[in-house]
Amino acid sequence: MTAPGLSIWSHPELRSALATEDWGAVLRTYRRLAGLSQTKVGELVGLVQPDVSDIERGRRRVTSSEVRQRIANGLGAPAHVAERNQQPVAGLVLPGLEPDGDLLARITGATDATHKADAATLDWLDRLLAEHRSAEDLIGSRPLVSLMRQQLQSVVDLFAGARGSLTDRVVRLAAEHAQFLAWMAQDQGQTAAALAWYDRSHDWALEAGDADMAATTLSMKAHMAWSGGRGDRAVRLAEAACRSVPQASPGVRGMAAQMAARGHSLNGAGGHAHRLIDEAQTLITRASEHPEDEPAWMYFYGETWFTLQRGMIAMHLRDWSGAVKDLRTGLAGLGSSYRRDRTWYGCCLAHAYAGIGEAAEALSTALPLVPDAATIGRPHSWNELHVTAAALMRAGAKEGRLLVEALRQQD
Repeated sequence: MTAPGLSIWSHPELRSALATEDWGAVLRTYRRLAGLSQTKVGELVGLVQPDVSDIERGRRRVTSSEVRQRIANGLGAPAHVAERNQQPVAGLVLPGLEPDGDLLARITGATDATHKADAATLDWLDRLLAEHRSAEDLIGSRPLVSLMRQQLQSVVDLFAGARGSLTDRVVRLAAEHAQFLAWMAQDQGQTAAALAWYDRSHDWALEAGDADMAATTLSMKAHMAWSGGRGDRAVRLAEAACRSVPQASPGVRGMAAQMAARGHSLNGAGGHAHRLIDEAQTLITRASEHPEDEPAWMYFYGETWFTLQRGMIAMHLRDWSGAVKDLRTGLAGLGSSYRRDRTWYGCCLAHAYAGIGEAAEALSTALPLVPDAATIGRPHSWNELHVTAAALMRAGAKEGRLLVEALRQQD
C-alpha cells in the first residue's frame, strides 16, 4: 500500500482492532480514517457491501482464516503491525483493575462485624467520593484507581457492622464506588473491566433500592457502546435505562435520553437524535429546579454540557459547521477544573475544523492539546487527534503532517 495507507495503520485504534481480531472494528475504523464507503472497502477485501455492513454491526462473525487474510491484505495491513500487536486483549487481563470475587463475597455474605458503620462515617465517605470525582475531572483517572479500590474496600468493611437503614446505605455507597471505578476503567479503554464494574454497581444498586444508580449504570454502558461506534446498542441500553427504572430522577432520565440521542446520531438518524436531545434538556431543566432530589454524580449536567453534546451529535451527522459552533460555545463555558473534558472536546473541535476544511484552525486547536491528550487523554482524546491528523492528510493539508509529527514526539 502507499505511504498514506501506512499512516492509517499507525493509528492506535486500528492497530488495537487488528490485534484483537475485532474485524467489525477493523472495517469500521479503516473506513472512517480512509473516508471510504462500505462498497469501496468491500471491493478492496472481496466482500459485497451487505456483508461489510453485517460484519461492522456484529451481525456476522468472521470465522474463516481465508476471509481474515483477505481483509488484512486488502486493507494493506503491514506485517509488522499485525505481528507487533498479536498479544492478549488488554481488557481481559487486568490485574488490580477489575473487581475481584472477594469484594462480592464480603458484601453479600459477611458475618463478622470488624468495623462499625455509623451515619457520620458514611457522610464522610460520601464527601470523599465527591472530592475524588472532582479530582478525576482535573488529573484524569490513572492516579486514582488504586486509591478508589482501597476506598471501596473500606466501604465493604463496614457492611457486616451495619444495622437497619445503614445497611442499604453502605450497599448504595459501594454501588457508587463501583460505578466510579467502572468509569475510570472505561476512561482508560479497559472495556472488560468497565463492564464488570458496571455489572457489580448495577447489582448493588438494585439490592439497595437505588433506582438512580441502577439506571445510570445502563446509561454508562450505552456510553461505552457509543464510544465503540455501536449506535444500535447504545440506543437499546439507553432505552433500557428509562424503561427498567421509571422512578429514576429527571436528571438521570435526561442522561439516558441524551445517550439514546448519541446512538441515533451514530446511525445517521438526525430527527431522532435532535428530538431526544431536546427531551433530555427538558428533563435536565426540570432537575435543575430541584437539585436536592438529584444524585451527587449528576453535578456536571447543565447548559454547557448540553451544548457540547449537541456538538457531538452534529459531528456524527457530519454537520461540521454546527459542530464547530456548538463545541466552541461549550468549551468557552467549561471551567478549567474540567481538564480531561476540555482536552476531549477540544480534540473533537479540531476534528470538526478539519471536517470543514479549515486546516490551520484544526492544527492550532490540536497542538496545545497534544500533551494533555498524551497523559490524561489516552486512549480517547489521543485517538481523536490521530483521526484529525488522518482527515487533514486525506485532504492533502500540510497541517496533517505537522500534527503527526507532534503526536510522534509524545509517543
